[in-house]
Amino acid sequence: MLDLAFIRANPDVVKEAARVKNNPIDIDALLNIDQQLLTLQRQVEEARAQQNQLSKRVQEAAKNKDNELRMALIAEGKGLAELIKATEPQVKALEEERYQLLLLVPNIPDPSAPIGKDESENVPVKYWGEKPTFDFQPLDHYELMQRLGLVDIERAVKVAGSRSYVLKGDAARLELALMNFAMDRIAQKGFTPLIVPATARDFCFIGNGQFPKGRDQVYGLEGEDTFLVGTAEVPITGMFKDEILKPEDLPMTFVGFCPCFRKEAGTYGKDTRGVFRIHQFNKVEQYVMCRADHEESVRWYHQLLQNSEELVQALELPYRVLNVCTGDMGDGKVEMSDIECWLPSENRYRETHSCSYFHDWQARRVNIRYRDEEGKLRFVHTLNNTAIASPRIMLPLFETHQQADGSIRIPAALRPYMGGQEYIRPR
Repeated sequence: MLDLAFIRANPDVVKEAARVKNNPIDIDALLNIDQQLLTLQRQVEEARAQQNQLSKRVQEAAKNKDNELRMALIAEGKGLAELIKATEPQVKALEEERYQLLLLVPNIPDPSAPIGKDESENVPVKYWGEKPTFDFQPLDHYELMQRLGLVDIERAVKVAGSRSYVLKGDAARLELALMNFAMDRIAQKGFTPLIVPATARDFCFIGNGQFPKGRDQVYGLEGEDTFLVGTAEVPITGMFKDEILKPEDLPMTFVGFCPCFRKEAGTYGKDTRGVFRIHQFNKVEQYVMCRADHEESVRWYHQLLQNSEELVQALELPYRVLNVCTGDMGDGKVEMSDIECWLPSENRYRETHSCSYFHDWQARRVNIRYRDEEGKLRFVHTLNNTAIASPRIMLPLFETHQQADGSIRIPAALRPYMGGQEYIRPR
């Protein structure tokens, strides 16, 4: 959420942010509602001030035994009370309407973010690793997993419907290895490990910016004000709602694990083969809260991105980094980068990690603050980045490290988490 005072003072800047982020919000309509609200609020304040003055005059009239004046003043006071009573519901309705519109106002993108309409205009800024070459006919991840007995989609669909899967054998062990590998590597950098709930209340999704937009991607629990999360970012944001943090506790850095769920609405027919686009997955997420300082946010942004690159490099996966354009980054983000790993079967890079910073856009939505050196209350800045999401990361891992005999080589960084095992072989 942007500061309302900033929107009032810089409407053209906010309109341009909405334009480049493909956000149809009408800023003029928001400001018109804001002006109506301010006018009504002034009327109520003035009426209450008049009530206070009338109350004193009524007391004076009573002392002077001027009953006629006292009754006239009482009648005038009743008229003011009726005016206030009639106006307050309008004020509350306009406050709610303004708040709902404020939730839709996008953040201002960094000037370095490329202007573009969608993912086709994201800009590659870095490439790492050599794309694999094979002296045999390579298989895609799904055929590899089937031949090695690592997945059962048919029975999973029987149990849970489309876009479901069961990981079997070494794939199940490998997923746990990946989660532990990511948690350990990021924790070694001083991040506090968390295992957070896979369900969260409405305000958590509002806080991270997924509501009111994005509701179509979220599973709700019937009869409860809770929903299944799609990232640990959601509950971590909600954990600190309405808190005033100690400045000496900042920055706060977390590496959080939780099962994640997404409806994948609007993706009918996309990536239906294998386990690329599924409803349930596990993810380790990096999350940072820091002081309200742009330069510090940028430093953490690059650190989070570096952390993820180190993980992908340890998995020996060729990848590229994209500077995500305004039309693809989402409303709340100031800047965003994606890591895409090379997927041999598709002869292209596919997204596996996403890194973003928000300034105070999220913190304002859940009221997370701290006191600065002068004792002034400030909203914190927030950032997040994927560490590992599985089973998606398994696709490039299996395809890149497949061997001519049909086995899959386990990267050295994962072997300690697999009991020293070097290959996944047919049983």
